[in-house]
Amino acid sequence: MAIFQTKKIQSVIVFIIVLVAILWIFQDNILSISVFEKSTKESEFSEEQIKDTPYLEKIDNFIIKEYSSDQVLLHTIEADIYKSFKNSPVQLDTVKVTTFDERQNETLTLTSNRAVLFKSGTIHFIGEVEIKTVSGISHEIDTELLVVKGDQINSNRDVYYLGEKAKIRAQGMDMNINSDLMNLNGDVEIIQDNGATLVTKNLFISHSLGEKRYESKEKTVYRSKENIVNSDKGVDIDMNLEQTKLLGDVTVVNGFGSSITSYNLIIDQSNGSEIFKSNSPSRFQSNTVDIKAKKMHYDAIAKKLKLTDEVVAIYE
Repeated sequence: MAIFQTKKIQSVIVFIIVLVAILWIFQDNILSISVFEKSTKESEFSEEQIKDTPYLEKIDNFIIKEYSSDQVLLHTIEADIYKSFKNSPVQLDTVKVTTFDERQNETLTLTSNRAVLFKSGTIHFIGEVEIKTVSGISHEIDTELLVVKGDQINSNRDVYYLGEKAKIRAQGMDMNINSDLMNLNGDVEIIQDNGATLVTKNLFISHSLGEKRYESKEKTVYRSKENIVNSDKGVDIDMNLEQTKLLGDVTVVNGFGSSITSYNLIIDQSNGSEIFKSNSPSRFQSNTVDIKAKKMHYDAIAKKLKLTDEVVAIYE
């Protein structure tokens, strides 16, 4: 009996030693998992988690100012209603965040109907958000979650950007508060008011110096009522001029069995038009003819094609 008890004690001691060894070996991974879960819990906060739970404190016409260690104003947070809770982040209704530079000039403002504020200082905007940049230009976006932390604004959820004569869908966004440049990340679809659509990736939106440009260096597909255009080096859209430039090698395909190949194609959409033009060598091909020229001008609405400069045609 004593021998059995001794063996049992020895087995328990061996188990404890093995368990301690395992915990020691994997202590870094266990710690990382714990930290990751805490970070994820904050980053994935969404409107679904805002519930009508009893609040501890409610403040109307709330305002708070945050300063640096040198007593330089960094930003202000204003809200019509402030609500604090025991185990949840602060809720803000009709909220406005204003950031400042070292000279105390306003650099950027964000306004939204709803936001939550964490103890870390991170702010999550929910729903429609208007971002007004240092130059006074406004960006209007709609997303499930927009995070403001330090000098960075980003979202890893689907983003809908309400642009000039277009609505843009992307898989996320990021922006520096001191810049007029916004990045729409992942797959991007641009739906223009005239019915045309463009599909690309990683779109940059620039509003500096009064310009309104959408640019991407990724492969892009343009689709209108009767034409599909493929470009291999991206797109540059000037919303002020209503012109879309498809970069690199370009192929225009219509529903009549013909195609046009060119380089750096401009699509003029001003005044309701749809004119394809290029000053680069172009080639028109159909079932009966093959024409090469130095310049191309195609009115897609009137269906009139003009090929000029050193035109060479082969008829079958």
